[in-house]
Amino acid sequence: MDIYQIIAGFCVGLVVGITGVGGGSLMTPLLVLLFGYAPATAVGTDLLYASATKVAGTAGHGWRGNVEWKVAGWMVAGSVPASLATTLFLSTVKDASALNTTLTFALGIMLILTAVALVYRQALQRVGERVHALPLFSRNLTPITVAVGVFLGVMVTLSSVGAGAVGVTALFFLYPRFKAVRIVGTDIAHAVPLTLAAGLGHVWLGNVNWLLLAGLLLGSVPGVMLGSQIASKLPDNVIRFSLIALLLFIGGRLVLR
Repeated sequence: MDIYQIIAGFCVGLVVGITGVGGGSLMTPLLVLLFGYAPATAVGTDLLYASATKVAGTAGHGWRGNVEWKVAGWMVAGSVPASLATTLFLSTVKDASALNTTLTFALGIMLILTAVALVYRQALQRVGERVHALPLFSRNLTPITVAVGVFLGVMVTLSSVGAGAVGVTALFFLYPRFKAVRIVGTDIAHAVPLTLAAGLGHVWLGNVNWLLLAGLLLGSVPGVMLGSQIASKLPDNVIRFSLIALLLFIGGRLVLR
């Protein structure tokens, strides 16, 4: 276990505690670009890391009644089978270089999409309010929700990114009348089975570094706790746009690779 990995876990946990997002979108590229891990190992390890850290969040939101379990179930109905199918596809890719190139590109795309989601979340929510009034949309809300789950299942399995910021943004669009806290709680509840299924898939593929996982968790727990305490003391716009700029920079770099 490397002290720098513990520090990395602490720093990412700090950002998550302050902003509510940034777990996979910062941890995975950090492991690839700074520590030099293969994208497959970074994605697989981060998925289990995310699953472990989201369990407590689900318990807390569920206890307070902040989870729309039916909506979370619809998303899981799409995301978990899609994750399993994606894992089976990855198992057929025997060329390690081609696999890592695919995962790196998917990671870059999802980082950019996450940044866009953070920028346009409120605008998409307003559009969602107008679209939600259309009879065709409201009648098909359940299959649309399942389809969003399918997309997240594929992309999260490939990149470990998107279960948080992209999932929340999709829920704001689909269910604009939900309170923000219920959106967040529902997204976290959906993320646990998704990241667990995807993470176990990567365990099966041999893409998890257990010692690295232990170091990241050891650092992230105090980081999240500290971040949640100082979150109210920092300007929201400064935090959000700093994170957006960082995601765009890292995502662009990975895509160009």
